[in-house]
Amino acid sequence: MIAKTYTCSLLGIDAVAVEVEVDISSGLPYFATVGLPDNIVRESKDRVKAALQNSGYAFPMERITVNLAPAHLKKEGAGFDLPIAVGILAATGAVDYKRSEAAVMAGELSLDGRVKPVAGCLPMSILARDAGYRELIVPAENAREAAVIDSVSVRPVKHLSEVVEFLNGRSEIPPFKVDHDSIWDCERSDECDFEDVKGQELAKRGLEVATAGAHNLLMIGPPGAGKTMLAQRISSIMPPLSFEEALETSKVFSVAGMLHGAPLIVNRQFRSPHHTISDAGLVGGGHIPRPGEVSLAHNGVLFLDEFPEFRRNVVDLLRQPLEDGQVTIARASMALTYPARFMLVAAMNPCPCGYSGHPARPCTCSAAQTQRYRGRISGPILDRIDLHIDVPSVEYEKLRSEGGAEKSSSVRERVAKARRIQLERLSGEGIYSNSQMKPRHIKKFCQLDSSGQSILDQAVRQLGLSARAYHRILKVARTIADLEGTGKIVPNHLLEAIQYRTLDRKMF
Repeated sequence: MIAKTYTCSLLGIDAVAVEVEVDISSGLPYFATVGLPDNIVRESKDRVKAALQNSGYAFPMERITVNLAPAHLKKEGAGFDLPIAVGILAATGAVDYKRSEAAVMAGELSLDGRVKPVAGCLPMSILARDAGYRELIVPAENAREAAVIDSVSVRPVKHLSEVVEFLNGRSEIPPFKVDHDSIWDCERSDECDFEDVKGQELAKRGLEVATAGAHNLLMIGPPGAGKTMLAQRISSIMPPLSFEEALETSKVFSVAGMLHGAPLIVNRQFRSPHHTISDAGLVGGGHIPRPGEVSLAHNGVLFLDEFPEFRRNVVDLLRQPLEDGQVTIARASMALTYPARFMLVAAMNPCPCGYSGHPARPCTCSAAQTQRYRGRISGPILDRIDLHIDVPSVEYEKLRSEGGAEKSSSVRERVAKARRIQLERLSGEGIYSNSQMKPRHIKKFCQLDSSGQSILDQAVRQLGLSARAYHRILKVARTIADLEGTGKIVPNHLLEAIQYRTLDRKMF
C-alpha cells in the first residue's frame, strides 16, 4: 500500500512543499529513501524504526521505499523523521491516511518517540497558509513561531503517539494561539543610551543622519575615542520594525535555528562579528548553507570594529549585499539567496598605532606602514559607504562633566519622523529608505536648484568623486532635508552631506 504525508524543505529562507510517499511491499526487509536525501535524512530510517517500536507500534519487516518529491530538490535536516514515521503507519493502516494527507508536519524523532524541535517552522507555516493546508503539526518548542501565522491551525506535539491519536480522531490537540499584541510589548533595553556619550556632538549628528536614511557609515578615530560606544547605541535610535520587516528577520533566524522559542524578532538586530570571521561566517555558506552575519543583521546593524583587520577577501564579499540588499550562495546543485539589507557601521584607527593626528600622543607609524594599513580596505568598498566621520579624542573636561547629553528617545523621534516621510514618498516604488534609492529615484526626488548644483559640481571636480559617491551625496542630502522636514534640498543640506566624505576630502 502507498501512503502520503506532506512536509517542507528549506530553500534559502523560504519553505518548499515536499510530498513524502511511502510504499510497503513484500520482500526481504529493506528500507530505502530516495529523492536526493542528505546523510541526516538517510539516517532517519534508524531513528524512525526505534521510535515506532519504543512507542508501541509495529515496524513492518518488509520492503519499505520512501520517496521525497520533488526528486530534484536536495532534502536536508532531521525534520523528515515525523512525516516518514506517520507515512509508514498510514501505509500499514495504523493511521487514518486521509487525515495524514490533510496536514503538513515536521519534527525530529528521538529513539523513544519524543518529537524534537527543528529549524524553519516559521517559513513552513507561511507555506502551509499559502498552499491552503488547514493544519500544521510541529514540535511543541516550535509552536510559538509557527502560530504567528494565525490562519493556520498549529498543533504542538511532544510525542509520536500524540500525533497518531490525533490523526485517528481519538484525541484532540488544541491549536496553539499567540497573542500578537503581547509580542510587541517587549521594552527596549535602556542599557545603551546616547546620553552616556560625552562630547562627540558631530559624530552623534552623523549617526543620526545615517540612521534616518539607513546609510552605511565609517568612523575614523584614535583608540578610546568612543567609536564602539557610539556604534552600540545606534540600535537605540532606530525606528521600530514593521510587521513585514519583523517577519522577514524572523524567517532568517528561524532557518538558522536561532529563534529559541520566541515567536518573532521584534527589535532591530545589532551584529558585531570578530575580525577573524571567515567568508562563510560573514555572508553565509558551508557544506549545508546557512545564513551569515549579513543576513542575521537584516533590517538591523552590522558593526565591523577594527575594519582594516578583517581579511580583505572577506570584506570584499560585502559588495553584493551592500549594492543589492541580498546575498547569493551558489553551489553545484543549487543557488540560495538570503536577504541582507542592513546598515553597515565600521570603525577604524587612522593608522596602525592609532594616534595619527592626535593632539597629545605622537604617532609611531611610518608613511609606508600607514599606507599599507589603509590599503587593506579596497576602494570599491569605501565607495559604497555613504558617510565617513571623524571621531576625535574627547577632552578630559567633557568626560567629567555631568548631564547635558541628549537621550536616545529624543533622537529616535526625529529619526522615526524622517523614516515616515521616506515611506510616504517611496510607497509606490517598492523601497523603504533613502539609501535604497536607484538613479531614477534620485533624479525624481533629489532635484537641486542652480546654486546647489554648482556646489555639487565643484565638490565632484575637486575631490575626484566617482559616480557612486555623487549619488550617495545626493541621498544623504535628501535624508538631511527629511530630518528638517523640508521637501527641497538646499545648499546647507548638500554642504553637510559633502563634509561627511572625510576620506575623499583627505585624499585617503
